[in-house]
Amino acid sequence: MKIGIVTDSTADIPAYLIEQHELQVVPTILVLDGKEYADGTGISREEFYNRLPTLQTPPTTAAPSIGDFATPYETLLSQGCDHVLSIHAAVQLTTIINVAQQAAKEFPDKVTCIDSGSLSLGLGFQVLAAAEEAEAGLRSALEAIASTRKRLQVSAALDTMEYLKRSGRVPSAVAALGGVLSIKPMIELKDGEVKPIGAVRTTKQADERILNFLLALGEMERLAILHTNAEPRAKQLLNELMNRERKSIPRDILFVNVTAVIGTHLGPNGLGFAAVRK
Repeated sequence: MKIGIVTDSTADIPAYLIEQHELQVVPTILVLDGKEYADGTGISREEFYNRLPTLQTPPTTAAPSIGDFATPYETLLSQGCDHVLSIHAAVQLTTIINVAQQAAKEFPDKVTCIDSGSLSLGLGFQVLAAAEEAEAGLRSALEAIASTRKRLQVSAALDTMEYLKRSGRVPSAVAALGGVLSIKPMIELKDGEVKPIGAVRTTKQADERILNFLLALGEMERLAILHTNAEPRAKQLLNELMNRERKSIPRDILFVNVTAVIGTHLGPNGLGFAAVRK
């Protein structure tokens, strides 16, 4: 059985891996100053984060259309795929998977839509796990997704709660962290829910806390260092981790400036990771 795989651009999968695994990635929509951008087109991530604090009108995001999903489904099936796995961002945080499911109705019993319960490489690692097992068939790919999700941890330190509160996508317990002056909130994304896991007062303390979370994971199968235009901090975190735990971390570590569609709701200068325990 030949399996085709579709995801959306919130998966943050680097271009070389998209090409290597022949993934179909549907871009989500960024609305900036009244203009719509397909995620990854028309404005770089660096430019977006530099402009974000100065924007008079907050940017918004939107899910792709039904047709945006139907096209890759049809393409893959016409190219000889027996089934399509469509793996997407957490349903609690976006309507993307709802739209994908509507599109899948046009291809009865040919498309299975999966809610990853995550974002960025928390989603991306599930996609890559499925792609690596796709040749073994649908059941193996689904088992790989479930196994990865069970061992996944996605955590971050935000510079401010302003953007997350504005998004309306977080519970009050998390939003309350932003009510204290000069607090750097620590959050975790688990099964589609954003959960508070602490707060610190300085960027240095936030970086130390993120490092300690990583050190506590033990041996890792996959790791991505994630940031929102905070590359120097992200590089320092990676250096510290490699100096302390070189044997426990995978050889190929992804280093990702998180896509603008997610960054709209996180704000600039955030630091985090997505990791899969071995």
